[in-house]
Parts: sequence; C-alpha cells; structure tokens
Amino acid sequence: MPTHLSVNLNAVALLRNRRDLPWPSVIGIGKLALEAGAHGLTVHPRPDERHIRRADVPELAQLIRTGFPGRELNIEGNPDARFIELVEVIKPDQATLVPDDIRQATSDHGWDIAAHKTFLKDIIARLKGTGIRVSVFVDAEPSGSNIAALAAEVGADRIEIYTGPYGGNFEPEAKKRELDKVAATGNAAKTAGLGLNAGHDLTRDNLPALVQALPHLAEVSIGHALIADALTFGIGESVRLFRAAIGNPTA
Repeated sequence: MPTHLSVNLNAVALLRNRRDLPWPSVIGIGKLALEAGAHGLTVHPRPDERHIRRADVPELAQLIRTGFPGRELNIEGNPDARFIELVEVIKPDQATLVPDDIRQATSDHGWDIAAHKTFLKDIIARLKGTGIRVSVFVDAEPSGSNIAALAAEVGADRIEIYTGPYGGNFEPEAKKRELDKVAATGNAAKTAGLGLNAGHDLTRDNLPALVQALPHLAEVSIGHALIADALTFGIGESVRLFRAAIGNPTA
C-alpha cells in the first residue's frame, strides 16, 4: 500500500492572514497541490482563526468534490462543540482529533486516551455514524501497545503519530531512538487493526527512513516543511518532491 501525501494548508492561511487581502489564496494553493498529485488536503481550524478560517473549509470541500473526486479532505482539531458542528456539516473524508489548547502555537502532544476515554468514545461514535473516518492524534511510545489498544477501544479507525520529537531532532542517536518509538507505535497500531497516519516536522530528508520503518503507513500530513520548500521550488514541484520522498512518485 503506498503512503499518501496530504498537504496541510495552515501555513498558507497564516501568511494570508497577515494582511487584509485575499492572497495567497488558500483555495488556489490547494488546487495547485492537488493538480501536482497530492492525495488530499488537511486543515486545522482553530477557534481564533489565526490561520484557517471556518469560511475556508466549505470552499476546500467543494474544490475536492467537484474538481478532484477521489481525493480527500482531512479536518483536524480539538473536538469542541464548534469543531464537531463544522465537521458534521462538511462531512470530510477524515476527522483527526487533536488535544489542542488555544494557547498552543501548533499541536505538540497527543491524547491521554485513558483520561478522556468516555469523551473520545462518544465523539468518535458520533462522527463515524455520519460516515467519517476518525483518526486520533497520539504520542509515540517505546512499545506502542498501550496507546494502540486504547485507540482501538475508543473506536478510532486510525491513529496519527505525533512525529515532532523525531522530525525535530538532529542528534543522530536521539533521532534513532525517536524513530524506534514511532515504528513501535505504528506496528502496534497495525496489530490492533488500526490504520496509520503521521505528521509534524516531517521533511524530504527524514521521510524516507520513516516510510521504510513503517511500510503500512497510510498517510503523512505535511504543511510547514512543504510550504517552506515551495518558496524555493514552487508548490507543484514541492508536492512532487515530497511524493518522491515517501516513495509514491505517481498520483
């Protein structure tokens, strides 16, 4: 099974929101990414709308449904009432539940599933009842068996492993330890019957080792590094370069 690339558009929206102007266009950049072979688009609307705005989401859903059938929209975020309302209205292909605090600059940890078991179980059942695939954002563990079992217990279809400690680590031995934790958690997810996603601080340099360690990795969601590369290569070529890095050079 090839690993798919979902392009996170938050960084594009953050740049747009610096000025009261309609560019760069989140919809336009999303279209270019899909034309270059991205399997999907990811957005993370936060309550303060500091990057993706709620108004962006239906336009992106319409872009995919009318222009790119078979591609996917992933909406991620903290499952508060407004988030759940948005997801139920839009009905994306996937909802990724992330335990964000409004003060966070970006997502930096996964769920303590044991502490939020009833809450997550109820939310997941509600979203799956509308036909949405649900992924739960988790930290990598040395064995991974505990977090995978808990994710399966609350009804998740997939987990998304928070790869920040791996992607943001530049000391070789420490980086290898973090990759081993990601691999253990990803393999435990497979054993538990869960699909596997990954995201955060992933680059063209560190993706090949991740994909080699987890050949069943279904999807990587990448924003910051891909949009940074787009300043040099353009959005279309950056998508192609990242697809090559995950071993899926064809759309």
